Amino acid sequence: MFPMLIGTVVIAGIVGYACEKTGFTRNGYLQSIIICVGGAFLAYFVKLMFGIGFRLPGLNAIAASLGALIIVPTHWRKKR
Repeated sequence: MFPMLIGTVVIAGIVGYACEKTGFTRNGYLQSIIICVGGAFLAYFVKLMFGIGFRLPGLNAIAASLGALIIVPTHWRKKR
């Protein structure tokens, strides 16, 4: 269980860095990584408690990281 949690954090960090490097987001490297890790933690614990999610933990981490990167910054962005 603990190695799966560490793997989730590592995958989320890589997804956050890659999204920022490719220009998918413009939040800043540290902010994107923090958002991705938060989303991956949430998905990990939802999978642990309720069993909701994909079968592969890595796929859960990737999907949750991308979902958090799409939802969080756009929710707080001001309309112009």
